[in-house]
Amino acid sequence: MSEKLHKGVATVAQLAAFDTVIDARAPTEFAEDRLPGAISLPVLNDEERARVGTLYKQVSVFEAKKLGAALVSKNIARHIEEHLLDKPKSWRPLVYCWRGGQRSGAFTHILREIGWDAHRIQGGYKSWRHHVIEQLALLPPQVNFRVVTGATGSGKSRLLEALAARGAQVLHLEELAAHKGSVLGNLPGQPQPAQKGFESRLLAELSALDLSLPVFVEAESRKIGRLQLPDALLEAIRGAPGLRIEASLHARVEFLLRDYDYAIADPAWLIERLGHLKGLQSNETLERWRAQIVERNFPALVEELLTLHYDPLYQRSQAFNYDSFDAATRYATDRLDSAALDHLAAEILATSA
Repeated sequence: MSEKLHKGVATVAQLAAFDTVIDARAPTEFAEDRLPGAISLPVLNDEERARVGTLYKQVSVFEAKKLGAALVSKNIARHIEEHLLDKPKSWRPLVYCWRGGQRSGAFTHILREIGWDAHRIQGGYKSWRHHVIEQLALLPPQVNFRVVTGATGSGKSRLLEALAARGAQVLHLEELAAHKGSVLGNLPGQPQPAQKGFESRLLAELSALDLSLPVFVEAESRKIGRLQLPDALLEAIRGAPGLRIEASLHARVEFLLRDYDYAIADPAWLIERLGHLKGLQSNETLERWRAQIVERNFPALVEELLTLHYDPLYQRSQAFNYDSFDAATRYATDRLDSAALDHLAAEILATSA
């Protein structure tokens, strides 16, 4: 270990020294973001935290502390009985709360009194958050990115998966963001993470990369759904060398009909989402697209969406934002099925070695 562990206190740089990371915050705080691999053992649930906070503000600090102590003691006892009785004496837990104060301090104290070598994180979750922000500014410029470009429907995300299957390093931003990056990109039954949670996931992926090897990443806008990419990452991607998939219009239409099958299965949702293009497309065009959805003429709809909306938008944004757009190595294809994408991945790895 590069840093010495002080009695009962550790830093975020020492996470690997512990067997279990325990998040003592309330469940809503845990849901928004947490340290990698942390488990939720809240010393106050959301309702209890609100009750204590109300007493603190409206009655007195003393009354709030009395209630808080009773609730915290009860919850820690329950966690020990339900989750920790099987842990050996050699078990080393690391506990954190929001600031590394009373919630994690109480939990850590009891665990240490039992005989476990428990520590709490100095500064709590806030110190982790500072670490994430700092590293997301420092790491991206060190990554040897290769940017996958191509018009909408070129199978860029699926190509990343094919590259990964062949052993290449990839950073799959849309997978991390749980969104396909377009007006139809919301994934059914899969909400996007909170911005802080997305950034923690992103740091975990970046930290695991071998910086001596290339990393394939898709050209993205500043935002993926409602999530924003860190500035340093966006700049690193936009300045990196690229490769361009040049798929035929027919191949792209067929690919999108497969890849967005969930949208086709829900015409009402599809009509609602396309309504967000009002002001970008004429009322006449939007009404024609609505009729095509009702008539289930999806091939015509997808072709028009590409030629009238996505392709012009793509040309403008890529040429303006990506330094490598014109100089990118080009790979032409008339198919975007799994076998074709695997062939493309093999060709790209052979020519970019």
